[in-house]
Amino acid sequence: MNGKQLKNSILQWAIQGKLVPQDPNDEPASMLLERIRVEKEKLIKEKKIKKDKNESIIYRGEDNSYYEKFLATGEVKCIDEEIPFEIPKGWEWERWGNIALSIQYGYNAPALERGDIKMVRISDIHDNVVQWENVPFCNIEAYDIDTYLLKENDILFARTGGTVGKSFLVQSVPEPAIYAGYLIRTRYSKELCPQYLKSFMESRLYWEQLKSGTIATAQPNCNGKTLGKMLLPIPPKAEQSRLVQKLANFTPIFQRYAKAQQDLDNLNKSIDDKLKKSILQEAIQGRLVPQITEEGTAQELLEQIKQEKLHLLKEGKLKKSALVDSVIYKGDDNKYYEQVGKSDKEITEEIAFDLPNGWSWCRLKDICSIFTGATFKKEETVTTKEGVRILRGGNISPFELRIKDDDIFLTKDKVKEDIILKENDILTPAVTSLENIGKMVRVNSDMPNTTVGGFV
Repeated sequence: MNGKQLKNSILQWAIQGKLVPQDPNDEPASMLLERIRVEKEKLIKEKKIKKDKNESIIYRGEDNSYYEKFLATGEVKCIDEEIPFEIPKGWEWERWGNIALSIQYGYNAPALERGDIKMVRISDIHDNVVQWENVPFCNIEAYDIDTYLLKENDILFARTGGTVGKSFLVQSVPEPAIYAGYLIRTRYSKELCPQYLKSFMESRLYWEQLKSGTIATAQPNCNGKTLGKMLLPIPPKAEQSRLVQKLANFTPIFQRYAKAQQDLDNLNKSIDDKLKKSILQEAIQGRLVPQITEEGTAQELLEQIKQEKLHLLKEGKLKKSALVDSVIYKGDDNKYYEQVGKSDKEITEEIAFDLPNGWSWCRLKDICSIFTGATFKKEETVTTKEGVRILRGGNISPFELRIKDDDIFLTKDKVKEDIILKENDILTPAVTSLENIGKMVRVNSDMPNTTVGGFV
């Protein structure tokens, strides 16, 4: 469990009434909700807010089922399937739209360095804090300012983009400001604890309802109706305050846990990397498995490779320069030497460690053919995915070869047959960025019409 998961679990306990003890002396939430309905009726008569056509009352019938009565039409329907869990006595289920005094979209205007008033955007909010020094201005008609003006305890809600659903509780407004069009402001009765509502907007129940109501387009979008239809559990007013205080006490614990978990994840990753490297090191030093004398020696294997190369030379499949092999051996003086032709050279400083009996050091070029891929100019590539696929550094990751949608292709006449990839070829970027140096991958099977290359 990471820090976010721990926080989600605690929030779930909070909205289910399991985080703090229930006090039977608390005024039930039903009375609180009745006062909110009276308050809204008064504001409607004063023409300060508009009447909600979808206003409803949620109640539990004598049959223990949950019902919702729509005040405009008198329609009653059972909503048992919408209720996600049981809540304690004295709590009530409610729609966000029933407790909201308003759900208002933001003001659409270009951001300016100077203007009539500051305009808070999604990008100005980081970790539940408005970076006021970065908030731009906009121009707005004076009669519109009050409609969009931010006040303490307003909740802003991102309705589109990668941050859709993220919310922000306005705790202070150091200077007059409105909010931008990609945000929705919800304002609610003072009968409710704003921090409790904000906590709900971080809970799993909130995100599940948001997801089901989000329009699935290229740009994720959630509207005010989705927020208005959301079900949330309303505790008694006194318990809302107790829950907020308890959650505040947990905040430093969440932070410490998240840091500890991240440190542990980093340590595990580091240990995995080091363990893998240690095992590989044991393998190449001949310490991972027992040595079996009857299996022959590496020198015999190198001689077989040399004979194979001679055979390929006779067939014209190998250049004569490929036969210039070296022989690395340990002298009587316990030093390492390399013989190339008739000349010997001491290479003890190049030898990383001693090998078991039967093993031999050799140069990589003496046991394989090393070739670079196709060279070409950018304008020689073709846009259709036909011809020969050219793999580049981005296709290579440790132990995996990736085929990508943006791979480039050359016509077959521009690629030599002998560089088409075959099973057991090993690929590594020849020219690459620092983080990609040393990446290698083995080709698992023949890859017709595929090779590697670089731009010239």
